[in-house]
Amino acid sequence: MTPTVIKDIECFITRPDRHNLITVRVTTDKGITGHGCATFQQRPLAVKTMVDEYLKPLLIGRDANNIEDLWQMMNVNAYWRNGPVMNNAISGVDMALWDIKGQLADMPLYQLLGGQSRDAIAAYTHASGETLEELFASVDCLREQGYRHIRCQLGFYGGTPAQLHTPENPTPGAWFDQQEYMDNTVAMFRALREKYGFGLHLLHDVHERLFPQQAIQLAKQLEPYQPYFIEDILPPQQSAWLEQVRQHSCVPLAMGELFNNPAEWHDVIVNRRIDFIRCHISQIGGITPALKLAVLCQAFGVRLAWHGPGDMSPIGVAVNTHLNIHLHNAAIQEYIPRTSQTDNVFPGAPVVKEGFVYAPQTPGIGVTFNEEEGIRYPVVYRPHEWTQSRLPDGAIHTP
Repeated sequence: MTPTVIKDIECFITRPDRHNLITVRVTTDKGITGHGCATFQQRPLAVKTMVDEYLKPLLIGRDANNIEDLWQMMNVNAYWRNGPVMNNAISGVDMALWDIKGQLADMPLYQLLGGQSRDAIAAYTHASGETLEELFASVDCLREQGYRHIRCQLGFYGGTPAQLHTPENPTPGAWFDQQEYMDNTVAMFRALREKYGFGLHLLHDVHERLFPQQAIQLAKQLEPYQPYFIEDILPPQQSAWLEQVRQHSCVPLAMGELFNNPAEWHDVIVNRRIDFIRCHISQIGGITPALKLAVLCQAFGVRLAWHGPGDMSPIGVAVNTHLNIHLHNAAIQEYIPRTSQTDNVFPGAPVVKEGFVYAPQTPGIGVTFNEEEGIRYPVVYRPHEWTQSRLPDGAIHTP
């Protein structure tokens, strides 16, 4: 095969809406360019430095056709590996290389991977409210749009405490009360089932806000309401406790958006402690490792529900979609509506139609980057107060 030589690698940060989105562009000697998502919302400049100062000198002049070899080289070149900054930088390049290969083959990515296993992937999005009435209104709006899978949250992650008892002069942060959150969540599911019955698939994200014994209690209490899945009922460092959760409840469990390292997901998959893997594809290093993870999951009956938050670029949304259309064990796709500004920066992004997402049909990933539009929205750093979660005594808790 004639080499496709990498001539340039560029990294762009743009903030057309609330989030800093990172795009990597790889240019080749055949006049074909590819784009990848490297978005690490909380540390965008670190990812850009990794791409500009370390990956670009490593890759210029190499053959873009050899994706597997280039991924392995990027992964081990720094010796230490599997961190979020490095993985996102590698992902941006990796996705761009797959984009280039799809264009060379004149195939959409899902066709390049082996074709479709389904016509479209079911999508879910988020309904929330500070009160049940606000939540019901949000759910009703989404049902009218065709959604049949809806993630429901009463208040923010961990809930919005009504009467929080705190020490004097409390440290600034996002305070919550675990017991109040658990009680309100069970009441929320009960009210949703009373109003909508069991024809609607309900999801919920605990977002790591509980201690292990509390997670067991919540899973047992939610069992009668048959959630589609409960996400991140524990933080990754407590994943061994999922075995105890399993012993006490049959509620489907989803986990993985915080995973960086294969060691983090191996045991929970092989021991069947979860039902859905939620990895963020750029966080684990791109398409190349995602394909291998999907095959591992299929062998153990674990389904795919890739992370799809607002702080990922539309390139990443398209990659999720291509993989979901191709991979047989894909289950559902998280989807967050975008603003017109974001779509102007990233033309060609997938949209939801009556609760389903369809893969782009143009060669490669199908989403490009409009640099002229992108530079209109420079990077803006913010401290992300929501990650400063605190228990009633003021102790930091995983966000």
